[in-house]
Amino acid sequence: MTEQMYSAMAQSIIDGESEEAEKLAKQSIELGIDPLDAINQGFVLGVDHVGNLFSRGDAYLPELVMAGEAMKAAVNVLETEMTKQGTERKMLGSIVLGTIEGDIHDIGKTLVGTMLSVGGFKVFDLGVDVPILTLVEKARTETADIIAVSALLTTTMVKQRDVIEALDDIGLRSAIKVMVGGAPVTRDWAEEIGADGYSEDAVGAVAVAKELLVAKGL
Repeated sequence: MTEQMYSAMAQSIIDGESEEAEKLAKQSIELGIDPLDAINQGFVLGVDHVGNLFSRGDAYLPELVMAGEAMKAAVNVLETEMTKQGTERKMLGSIVLGTIEGDIHDIGKTLVGTMLSVGGFKVFDLGVDVPILTLVEKARTETADIIAVSALLTTTMVKQRDVIEALDDIGLRSAIKVMVGGAPVTRDWAEEIGADGYSEDAVGAVAVAKELLVAKGL
């Protein structure tokens, strides 16, 4: 019965069915399934499957977005239950996320945040048009491991370099890794400005973030 439930959970994510994912999350609580098991042995398998399809070019952005939304619906239910039970999901690390000031593109950044959260990171999503110092100060106060900064315009992309320089100025560059992304951003640009990581999509961002934690010795 439990294995069937896990399979149905994974399928709800693959199908991008938010209502079904939420319903299954609630049913799992009623059945006494550990919320962490529901996430890790059920829903996450669906996310991994869609992510693998996307990486191979066999799934597209709308499907990834729908899977992310379905996962978010399930996790919201299960994390509420974990709070009631006094348990907590073990987080790999913490990430401050935002689209840089002057830029109001949101969809890609939000999807990255969802995937990072699903992947086991505590994500502080500051939204769009975020000032450089706001990103840096939030990372400092939360003792974040990573700042992930998106830019969708070539005119705002240059400000990703300013985030790195601002961390340098306050002596936190070695403590906080910086990931960059966005439509005009390339691996060459990331290397030019001294960023620690770059990904062209949300699935890749999770893998890069995990690699950066390893580099930090976490």
